Amino acid sequence: MYDSGKIITGLIIFVVLAFFPVLYQTIVVGEGSVVPEPLLTETAKKAGVCIETKEFMKTQHMKLLDQWRNEVVRDGERYYTSSNGKEHYKSLQTTCMDCHYNKVDFCDRCHNYMGVTPICWDCHIEPKEYK
Repeated sequence: MYDSGKIITGLIIFVVLAFFPVLYQTIVVGEGSVVPEPLLTETAKKAGVCIETKEFMKTQHMKLLDQWRNEVVRDGERYYTSSNGKEHYKSLQTTCMDCHYNKVDFCDRCHNYMGVTPICWDCHIEPKEYK
């Protein structure tokens, strides 16, 4: 037991190093648990409703856009009928970006938080940001 001081010091260093990422995120950064809310444009606020419900769009928009891409490119289908019966033109740039034209405040806030890089802008032109 002559090395008890070294063992206790080693254990303290281990615990600090093991929990450093968690401590750093919660104490220093402090934003670890805050999920960003996309900022809506005035056009989107006036519309009041998106193509589908807010919950659906938050969780399923990527599948919807992928489905639209396949149907438009492969089958030539250009119109989507939403669950409320309204018909929408299948277009990222015309339909979606008409209301959500501020990519930085709308798209990038959640995509950066989730650590995903959408492939939308591989083919589509990124919208210019409006002040």
